[in-house]
Amino acid sequence: MKFGVLIFPGSNCEHDAYHAVRKVLQQPAEFIWHQSTDLKDCQAIIVPGGFSYGDYLRTGAIARFSPVMGAVRRFADRGGLVLGICNGFQILLESGLLPGAMLRNRGLKYVCQQVSIRVENARTPFTGLAREGDVWTIPIGHMEGNYTLDSESLHTLETNRQVGEIAPGSNPNGSVANVAGICNPRGNVLGMMPHPERASEPLLGSEDGMLLFQSMIHASQSADDT
Repeated sequence: MKFGVLIFPGSNCEHDAYHAVRKVLQQPAEFIWHQSTDLKDCQAIIVPGGFSYGDYLRTGAIARFSPVMGAVRRFADRGGLVLGICNGFQILLESGLLPGAMLRNRGLKYVCQQVSIRVENARTPFTGLAREGDVWTIPIGHMEGNYTLDSESLHTLETNRQVGEIAPGSNPNGSVANVAGICNPRGNVLGMMPHPERASEPLLGSEDGMLLFQSMIHASQSADDT
């Protein structure tokens, strides 16, 4: 499975994502500059964490206009897998690929720590190798991870099981309903604040993030077999 990892000016986690899929999982991967509209025949796109230009205005507000995001929207409309991590999640929100918005963390401070997130739906391409109720230990590192959404839209997400949640008892950024990540109705676009690429090897303290990437590979292989 070939992964494309986007690069925006000032981003700083693209190499982490590339390492996880290329070096750890031994999958083909290629960097894609934000001004490109060529996704290079990739089967999955990662919008990585880290800062992107224009964050001083509103996180992801300028990055959404990059030419590559038009290509990503068309790719997602065709059913391609898109994973937005941390700042990448914020860019997906600004781009309209996912609903909702991000506010400053509840304590108005940068938060960097391990969190426990619970798999609410194991029937997505990102969680297919997990079991519902599984709890993954994955780190976060962000200033604006306080996810907000109107109550009616949140009810729709929860009813359709499009959310993944911080495990009960922990909500370090104040997100509504403990939301740690959400997917679109089709299930092929996922945005999450925790960094699965930072939970990819024993040295990092957790390998739980690998299950997400492995699920993506399994979903792609299953689609190719049908």
